[in-house]
Amino acid sequence: MTPPRPARVLIATLGAASALAIAAAQTTIVPPEHPALAQRSAPTVAHRFIEIDGVRVFYREAGPADGPVVLLLHGFPTSSHMFRDLIPTLADRYRVIAPDYPGFGNSDAPPRDKFAYTFDNYSKIVGALAERLGAKQYALYLMDYGAPVGYRLAARHPERVSALIVQNGNAYEEGLKAFWDPIKKYWADPAQANRDALRTLLTRDATIWQYTHGTRNPAAISPDNWNVDQPLLDRPGNNDIQLDLFYDYRTNVPLYPAWQEYFRTHQPPTLIVWGKNDHIFPADGAYPYLRDLKDIEFHLLNTGHFALEEDGATIGALISAFLAERL
Repeated sequence: MTPPRPARVLIATLGAASALAIAAAQTTIVPPEHPALAQRSAPTVAHRFIEIDGVRVFYREAGPADGPVVLLLHGFPTSSHMFRDLIPTLADRYRVIAPDYPGFGNSDAPPRDKFAYTFDNYSKIVGALAERLGAKQYALYLMDYGAPVGYRLAARHPERVSALIVQNGNAYEEGLKAFWDPIKKYWADPAQANRDALRTLLTRDATIWQYTHGTRNPAAISPDNWNVDQPLLDRPGNNDIQLDLFYDYRTNVPLYPAWQEYFRTHQPPTLIVWGKNDHIFPADGAYPYLRDLKDIEFHLLNTGHFALEEDGATIGALISAFLAERL
């Protein structure tokens, strides 16, 4: 049956001057059952909090409650905000969960003497969140800081990981190039001078650089990113939280062999979607995954560190196809 033609509404503005300026305007009224509306309806993204070990943790969630779970783990200096466009793309078929670590995004930032800002602690918080939400198995999206958080989860509970999606998330020493030299100096000697030298990485200019460096078209990167991230970085006490995390990152490097053994032993299906122009985690850190994983799909994208900002549609399509085949 042919649907009725949309109604036309003529809007006329009374008055001689208005009548000369505007003869008529035309508006289309679309009935609520029109198929175009069904096609355009996006999954609802819920914004929730949960208390874990006395810390109020924020997370975004969307998709069918009984769908396969995809756990999105963000990097520095951002939050689950980085997944704002990816979540609706995946939520038609998957239950998508994206938390903010304590000290990031909308989660609590307890004082440093009340909470240990370490990657090990973050992995325990994220693991507890997954358990509380009934996510017994999940695909992991690992970006930047999300890699050491997620690989700790995977190494502890390999049976819970259905797949890996790695976007500029390092697990090999080959991926720690020149950018890391001043941070390695801090690891070797945590003197105040070496700590203070890293404060430039917490500035607005540094945040903008992270988003725009290596992109094809910097003008395509929305300033909403640093306008969301930077005020959170600038909260009182947060700079020292981030410097604590820079120092704790040293604990990840000795775990690389164990994570690589996890790859070789458990062979999780893996999708690599890596911004190849990233100066922080360059493509040198992407290639070694090929030697340890057999079921791997490998894509280097012509963009930078925050690859979702420039190639989100491509990455979303690659993830959807990959998960549909593997899960």
